[in-house]
Amino acid sequence: MSAVATLSPKFEISIPNSVIEAQGWRAGQALAFIPQEEGVLLIAVPTLDELIGLAEGANPSGYRDRNDRY
Repeated sequence: MSAVATLSPKFEISIPNSVIEAQGWRAGQALAFIPQEEGVLLIAVPTLDELIGLAEGANPSGYRDRNDRY
């Protein structure tokens, strides 16, 4: 998928519909801009509901906590 957008004089862009549909983004959704060497990575910020159950089955034993620090 290749899409192009133009930066406006107010430094705004419109994300092409093909990108919005491919990513499943919706109006009002938060997006994070992550600087890369030659550009920027644009990703959707997950909601709390989307994160629930993400670490299901994780084994917390063996992890350091604040008391283990020097």
